[in-house]
Amino acid sequence: MGSDFYSLAPAEQGERLTALAQSTLPHWNLEGAVLEIIKMRENAVFCARRPDGARFALRIHRHGYHTDAELHSELLWMRALDASGIHVPPLIPSRTGELFIKATHAGVPEARQVDLFGWVDGRQLGSAEGGVAGDYAEIELTFHTIGELSARMHNQASMWPIPSGFQRHAWDTEGLVGENPFWGRFWELAALSPDQRALVQRGRIRVARDLDAFGRRPETYSLIHADFTPENLLVDGEQVRPIDFDDAGFGWHLFDIATSLFFHLDADYFLAARDALVRGYRSARPLSDRDLDRLPLFFAARGFTYLGWVHTRHETQTAQELTPMLVDLSCRMTDQYLSRAG
Repeated sequence: MGSDFYSLAPAEQGERLTALAQSTLPHWNLEGAVLEIIKMRENAVFCARRPDGARFALRIHRHGYHTDAELHSELLWMRALDASGIHVPPLIPSRTGELFIKATHAGVPEARQVDLFGWVDGRQLGSAEGGVAGDYAEIELTFHTIGELSARMHNQASMWPIPSGFQRHAWDTEGLVGENPFWGRFWELAALSPDQRALVQRGRIRVARDLDAFGRRPETYSLIHADFTPENLLVDGEQVRPIDFDDAGFGWHLFDIATSLFFHLDADYFLAARDALVRGYRSARPLSDRDLDRLPLFFAARGFTYLGWVHTRHETQTAQELTPMLVDLSCRMTDQYLSRAG
């Protein structure tokens, strides 16, 4: 049953996932909707357009990334954020009230989790490779909004009573730099030179020590989005809305901030963006200078996760395209962090 799926070209995989998506539409009374695939990296995301023009985002999850309990927990947090006034994509339960459904198709080898959201208008902030377009005033306004959004999400997460049975992964010391990090043993990435591998190993030891020293306190650690990359922030006028909570879990607030800035580190607007983001964050939640001084630690840790991501997905086109840039950027951030740390 679909045993050849992973040997197919992306376009052929997309055709089979489209067929699976089509079969799930009755669960949301969307018979007759037209499907268009808009993203297929790990999850496959479709625009489902009803005959009346209404649009929805249908997501087919990659196999094995989250258990049913973990996905259910992700969706519970999104509903709680929405109820608190933070404009995340609105979850649409199935006609029988389920937050997601499980679906099978002859061309796909495993049952897949599928969920549906209301459509979110806006344009992607930018891309990992290309950064952000716009003049400094526009960029500063956008990053101020991102900072305020991050702070409001951290406020909600820090005060939200975690429901019984809630399960999500952790971007903690073990999840970032332990023996088996959440995204993989990044120091084993084949693309690293011997010198780069030694640098990364030194950085890993120092990051572990400094994360443990920082500690996990409600003021600095809670549920976080953990994937505020340019592709996952939709800009609509002066609004910025977060999408894709697939990587959300428990972690340090500074990890969210580092993620928001990581792919802009080499941009000529970086300092303006960083300062605007910090101002926006502080407009909604305290952030001390002492904590902010730890940002290089979290840039190094964030870089390690991306090395792990391309290491464990080295066969994909996306990983092959991003690896040289991520190796260079991660090693430079590690070197700067170690030099600063003394």
